[in-house]
Parts: sequence; structure tokens; C-alpha cells
Amino acid sequence: MNVLVTGGAGFIGSALVRRLVGEGRHRVLNLDKLTYAGTQTSLAPIAQKPGYEFVQGDICDAALLKELFARFDPDVVVHLAAESHVDRSIDGPGEFIQTNVVGTFTLLQAALAHWRAMAEPRRADFRFHHVSTDEVYGTLGEDGLFTEETPYDPRSPYSASKAGSDHLVSAWHHTYGLPTLITNCSNNYGPYHFPEKLIPLVTLKALSGEKLPVYGRGKNVRDWLFVEDHARALQAVFERGVPGETYNVGGNAERQNIEVVRRICAILDRLRPRPDGKPYAEQISFVTDRPGHDLRYAIDASKLKRELGWEPQETFETGLEKTVSWYLENEAWWRPIQERAYGGQRLGLKG
Repeated sequence: MNVLVTGGAGFIGSALVRRLVGEGRHRVLNLDKLTYAGTQTSLAPIAQKPGYEFVQGDICDAALLKELFARFDPDVVVHLAAESHVDRSIDGPGEFIQTNVVGTFTLLQAALAHWRAMAEPRRADFRFHHVSTDEVYGTLGEDGLFTEETPYDPRSPYSASKAGSDHLVSAWHHTYGLPTLITNCSNNYGPYHFPEKLIPLVTLKALSGEKLPVYGRGKNVRDWLFVEDHARALQAVFERGVPGETYNVGGNAERQNIEVVRRICAILDRLRPRPDGKPYAEQISFVTDRPGHDLRYAIDASKLKRELGWEPQETFETGLEKTVSWYLENEAWWRPIQERAYGGQRLGLKG
């Protein structure tokens, strides 16, 4: 199939593109604006392979989308292009509304026009797959899980913008018949993760001898999903999922933030001990909590397992070991990002 991936130079998008191009079964066009978080070096392993094309562009550019749909003639659109960092959404919500809401609308319109012009049987097989987040569901107490039927209750500008885009995709299915799919995933981690996110941020700050900032008392809980497991789930959904359905994707790996930070420290103690021999955990520093910080997210991914046969292959322990090891071995990837786009400073203080 011809698969148009938006946001394929980002963290999750690049994992999906590397998987699809590496398999060689589908042709892939990667459309990415290359904002601060879009990193071409994440695509280096497949950049020269046949069946892959990269286009730098904005999903809000309707003329560009019309040209790409006409030329590439996609069978599937996997929509990952989004502003995605909660702290940045607190500082500047306007970009999140523009990209996540207006951009999704613009992409839906282009996809709808393309789908309506397709001939059968390709028209019946077309899919618009929108990749979203569990944060649209709000927050959980100490018990319970998010399911596909959980009411939406977004708490940050980021999650509100993703909730809005989810609703647009659902509406285009119900109103116009566009064959859509929605996936809502838990916190991703793994190689090529932009250094503003918790796991790479802590890893790199530890190596540089800096304090390791933990919001509040570190009691907030997230369900962690290894990014390559997520890429497998996305492929399963757009290849075999039922149009109009939503599928939750989770890693079965709930952890308090402080647990995550301490485990990273323990891995580094083994793999890259401090010169003074002291534990990295000594660098942990508790800081003022994020405004509106959701207490707990946890995903029930049983529908995805039951209907499409997917489940995560990595445990949190094996995935985190692989991730920390990757950062130790790939300074050539992350060092230029630190120097160019993000040096580890605290974000989200304007709330």
C-alpha cells in the first residue's frame, strides 16, 4: 500500500516509518514540518532505502496536501503530526490549537476529497488513522483503567487540543463516511526520544552531573509503552482495524515517576558509574509541581489484544535498559539536539 505518514520525523512517527520502510511491504511518504522536535537523523537508517520519500511541509497547507494526495495517491494516512509536550502547551497554547486542531481539520478535508475520488475496491480499503493520547481522558484515581468508552476530560491545553482533533476525526467518519481509525496511547519511551521528555531528560542530566528534577514528590503514575511496540500496534490497526473504531494502546507498565527516575539511576550506576563512585540517585531534586498535573494514567488495551492480537513485547525493565543503553551509545544523535533545540531547561512555568 501507499502510506502517507504525517509527523514521521518525530519520535513515534520515525519509529513507525523505520518499521514500515525496513519491512519493504509498503511505500511510505513522510510529511513533516521539521519543528524543533522533528529530527531527520532519526530516519538515517532508512533514508536511502527504496519506497521511501520525505517531504518537508505543514499539514495546515491545504495546497501542499492536495498536491501530495494527487501525486502519491495514498491508501492509508497515518496522522501523527502534532505538538505534543504538555509543558510547552502551558507556555504557548496557540501553536497546539493551530497544529493539532486546524491541521487535523485541513488533513481530513484533503483525505475526504481524495477518498471520494477513489475507485472501488481501493475506496473501500482506504483508512485515515489518527494517532492520539490517553491524556484526552483526564486523570484517574488510585484505581481503574482508561477504556475506549471512558468519557473525555482533558486537563491541559495539549490534551484539549488532542481531544478536539479526536472529535473531528470521529465526526468526519459519522458525517461523511470517511473510513477513520483512532488510537489513544500511553506514555511512549525508547530510542530517538526528544530530550525534553522524562526518561531521556533524566538520563542526560545524570550523565552531565546536574540535578534530576522530579515534579512534586514524584507520585504521579504513568503507563509506559516502548515505542517499537507502539509502532507494531499502529501497523496492526491500520492494516486490520475496523473503520470507525477506537483502540487504546498501553504497555501494561504503570510506574510512579520517582520509580522511573530511580531505576534510570540504578541502570547508570551499572553501565556508566559516576567518577566519584557515588550513586546517581544523589542528584534527584524535587521541584514545584506542574500546573494541573494529572495524578495517574493507565490504559486497558484488552480490545487491541482481543480483536487484533497485539500485546507489548517489552517489559518496562527490558525496554528501559535498552533505552538508557541507546543514549549511552548514541551521543552523536542527542548532543546536536541539545546544542540546537533544547538544553534541558524547565518548561511550563507560565501556568
